[in-house]
Amino acid sequence: MHKLVLASLDDDQAVDTISIPLAGKSSIADHMVIASGRSTRQVASMASKLAEKIKGELGRSTRIEGLPTADWVLIDAGDVIVHLFRPEVRSFYNLERMWAFGDAPPPTPDTPPAALTPDA
Repeated sequence: MHKLVLASLDDDQAVDTISIPLAGKSSIADHMVIASGRSTRQVASMASKLAEKIKGELGRSTRIEGLPTADWVLIDAGDVIVHLFRPEVRSFYNLERMWAFGDAPPPTPDTPPAALTPDA
């Protein structure tokens, strides 16, 4: 599931995709994936395509919240929770910082260092 999510977002040219391992830290999922789209249209398209791929390839239904406005779309795929944002909304909520677990190394693989530091 995790690889499918990352591949789908990569195919759809998601921006600044990161994956935060949650196994052993939270019971909600094994991974949290956070990515941005350049516009509400791209965010909505990525979310819809991802839900279709999960259904088509794995036979699983997903829960999607926030699709009508597509500023922040949450996809609950069971083992993987996906947050898709417009960049401004992502910066405001800064989930990467919230889930970084203190002094743990930054999420993988392509997280810009500024995403993990508080705004000055």
